[in-house]
Parts: sequence; C-alpha cells; structure tokens
Amino acid sequence: MARILLIEPDRRLAETYAKTLVAAGHKVTARTGAQSAITAADGAKPDLVILELQLIEHSGVEFLYEFRSYPEWQNIPVIIQTVVPPGEFADNWQLLKRELGVKAYLYKPQASLGQLLASVQQLPVPA
Repeated sequence: MARILLIEPDRRLAETYAKTLVAAGHKVTARTGAQSAITAADGAKPDLVILELQLIEHSGVEFLYEFRSYPEWQNIPVIIQTVVPPGEFADNWQLLKRELGVKAYLYKPQASLGQLLASVQQLPVPA
C-alpha cells in the first residue's frame, strides 16, 4: 500500500482517481490546490504524488519546486496527470525528470484509469 498525495483541482476527477486508487489498496489524501497539498504532505507523509499542472493558486511546477525544497520530500516520486499537452513540456522534460523527480507524464485526454494505476504500480513505493 502506498500513501498517495493526489493534487487535482477538479473534485469529480479527484473522487474518481481516489476511489480507483483506494480500490487498488492505496491510501489517498486528495487536495485541490498547491498550498493545501504542502500542508497535507506534512501530515500524510506520502510515498508518491500525483499532480495536475493546472492549479488555481500556483502552477504544478511551482508546487514541485516548493515541495522539493524540503529535504524529507526530495526523493518522493511524482506522476504528472494533466490536461497540459506533453508537447508544451518537450523541451523541459529532462528538467522535470532530473530536478523535480517526475517519473511519469500522463495526458488526461488520452490516459485511462488503468494507465494511471499501471504508472503507480511501476514505481518503487511500498506495496
């Protein structure tokens, strides 16, 4: 079982993702914004973060920079599940992987719940 911090501004999508992940045996803490996610991470001690890049108060990239500024969170893997087309980050993919710990990038219009689960299961997080 992995402890997952899910950051998704769309409450219906967050509920759908959370139900699917919980049914697969994971514990999920869901938040809609970056600042509440930082606060939640302190209490939830996540093994994995699933992040939408399009957030209301801060961008997902801003969240990642702040998240990585805490030593205890520097090695937590991140899956980006977003409506931002992958082409917009083609030039920055190495930065996202190397500096910000992004392990997978899923484009919502083309990604299924099965693909999200497969991405979670491929990561070295507690079973």
